[in-house]
Amino acid sequence: MATRQQIEEALKTVEDPEIHIDIFTLGLIYDIRIEKKKVQVLMTFTFPGCPYGPLLVDEVKEAIERLDDVDEAEVEITFTPPWEPSEELRATMGMGL
Repeated sequence: MATRQQIEEALKTVEDPEIHIDIFTLGLIYDIRIEKKKVQVLMTFTFPGCPYGPLLVDEVKEAIERLDDVDEAEVEITFTPPWEPSEELRATMGMGL
């Protein structure tokens, strides 16, 4: 069975194509559930109409399924709560508070 840390590291390899920061650091991952060799991820996008949404979902699944102890990854998308960058992330991205 894969560990949460292994899955988090795999998610850090998936980068948002517009922001160029990995989706885990961006805070787009809301929940990770591991059940034997199956992983379920609850995530969001930076905004509901994100044109890269389907690409991100595919990349998340591929990154997780590359792990030796994972046979299947499922990704569920939610917009509740809507994504908001943390203050630290805002500073990193050069956004005003």
